[in-house]
Amino acid sequence: MKYIKKLVGDKIYLSPKVNNEEALEKLTIWFNDFDTTDYLGKSNRIVTYEDERKYLEDNTNDEYLFFIVENNTDNLIGTIGLHKINHVHGTSTLGIFIGDQEARNKGYGSEAIKLILDYGFNYLNLNNISLDVLEFNKRAIACYKKCGFKEYGRRRKSNFTNGKYYDRISMDILKEEFKESYIKNKNI
Repeated sequence: MKYIKKLVGDKIYLSPKVNNEEALEKLTIWFNDFDTTDYLGKSNRIVTYEDERKYLEDNTNDEYLFFIVENNTDNLIGTIGLHKINHVHGTSTLGIFIGDQEARNKGYGSEAIKLILDYGFNYLNLNNISLDVLEFNKRAIACYKKCGFKEYGRRRKSNFTNGKYYDRISMDILKEEFKESYIKNKNI
């Protein structure tokens, strides 16, 4: 088995990150693809195979990093994680991307977000999960709103991508605003 079914949804499951060659290769390709990195605001970085291996090995303590995997095919399509967790204040920052271009616009991103929100609020006892998104990423903004996130701030012209400055929009969701249960394989 390449991946572990930790949080199971209808079309996808979230697997704890595993350090296998297929995942390393896909992640390295995605993090060097402008079609992915422009939307993440990370196109100025060069990521090598060894960089990605080191990241996967080093980031295990204060972050919950998951691979997004299709249920039917066990195909890795992206990543999602809760970063900068503060257990005293119950806060965290969400990060997500769908790297596999064939898997975009199929609802996998919103399902992955709902799974990790369910996990964050109901298993990690978080109260506020936030994220940042660039103003031109209309697809992501619509997805985040669909999942219940609300805009709470904007840092104007703070991100430089492809010769132009863009606003960075800050959004969040509170535990009290998240009412549904999405994890299919929980028992209680």
